[in-house]
Amino acid sequence: MSLDLYLVYVVACLVLLVTPGPNGLLCINHSVRFGPGRTFWTSLGSVAGVLLMIAASMAGLGAILLASEALFSLVKWLGATYLLFLAWQTWSAPASIIASAEKSALVLPKRQRVFAEGLGVAVSNPKALIFFATFLPQFIRPDEPLLAQFSILAGTFAALQLAYEVSLALTAKRMSAWLARHGKAFNRATACVFVGIAGMVLTSERAR
Repeated sequence: MSLDLYLVYVVACLVLLVTPGPNGLLCINHSVRFGPGRTFWTSLGSVAGVLLMIAASMAGLGAILLASEALFSLVKWLGATYLLFLAWQTWSAPASIIASAEKSALVLPKRQRVFAEGLGVAVSNPKALIFFATFLPQFIRPDEPLLAQFSILAGTFAALQLAYEVSLALTAKRMSAWLARHGKAFNRATACVFVGIAGMVLTSERAR
């Protein structure tokens, strides 16, 4: 892969990442509720989920979803159900448990839990499989080793996503004083957005 093509890929990834999505929203919400430390594990889960989606799309699952209406419908219903469950959890969550955890015996959620939530949101949309299956090949040179190119593309996207989501978490933490006063409303607004994203997943259709 030439340097010029790689730089174009990096710019394309940055444009994709700064587009508002459920992964960034989850990181912001977790940072406000749990602090940047726990949110780092949310970001790791999100990155792991995206890497799984990239690997699956390169293995051909994106093409299978594109061809099978039944499988596409099953995957999108599973994804939407998870997003609705996450919306319910967020709606009923306390505004923030950071201060409570510092002043009492309350503990922050386990790293495995927030990692799993980040992973679950990342793999909840079947359109992402189709997207990566059509997006990444634009930067692949068929005359060069494919595995090395896939590794570079996937690793670059993962590194940029992790940096972006960590920066989101740190920015949200700086707003925690304001958000602490309106934390419940913030959680419920986040939950409503998750419901909206679930609705978008449910109404999505395969490309024709």
